[in-house]
Amino acid sequence: MFRRFVPLIAVAVVTLVGVSASAQTILFAQLTNAAENPPAVPTLQNGQPRPASFGEAVFILNAAQTELSVDVTVFNIDFTGTQTTDPNDNLLNAHIHAGPTVTPSTNGAPFNNTTPNEGVTTPFTTGVGGRFQGVWNAPEGNNTTLALQLTHILNNRSYINFHTVQFGGGEVRGNLAVVPEPSAVALLGAAGALALRRRRHA
Repeated sequence: MFRRFVPLIAVAVVTLVGVSASAQTILFAQLTNAAENPPAVPTLQNGQPRPASFGEAVFILNAAQTELSVDVTVFNIDFTGTQTTDPNDNLLNAHIHAGPTVTPSTNGAPFNNTTPNEGVTTPFTTGVGGRFQGVWNAPEGNNTTLALQLTHILNNRSYINFHTVQFGGGEVRGNLAVVPEPSAVALLGAAGALALRRRRHA
C-alpha cells in the first residue's frame, strides 16, 4: 500500500474536495517537534543530533459523526526498529488526544482500534518513517468515546502525537483543525511540499 511515497494526503484531499461539505468534516494536522510540550529536540543515544521528525495528517469525520478516519504520514521516526541503527527514534505508540483524555491508540499499546480493527501501519520501504491509516469508531476509546470527544475535536482542542523511545511522552505532535471546504484545496500544496521534503530526506 505504501510501496513508494506519493503525495498521499493530496490524493485524499482530491477525493474529499468532490464531496459536499455537509456530508463530512475534514480536519488537518501538521506534526512537528516544536509542537510538543516541552518541544522535543531529537538526538542519538550518544547525544549527537538526529534529523527532526515531522508529518502531516488528514482526518475525515463522517456525516453521522460516528467515525473519524485517520491518514497520517510521519518522517524520521523508525516504524520498525530496523530503519536506523539507533534506538532513540523507535516508535512506541501514537494517540489522538482530545481535551484531558487519551482517545484510541492508533498504533502500539494500549491498542484500542478494535471495533473493528481497521488500523494499517505501513513503514517506508526506503528512508525512515511510515504511514498509518485507521478509523476511530463510536464504541472505541480509552475510557471515553468519539461522541464524548466531538466537542474537543471540532473546536481545535485535540491533537495527535507519536511517542518514541527517547520521548515517551511524545516526540512529534500536531493539533487537529477543521478545514473549510474551499480551503481544502490548499492542502494539495502542503502535500506536495511534504513529498519534496520526503525525497530530500530519503
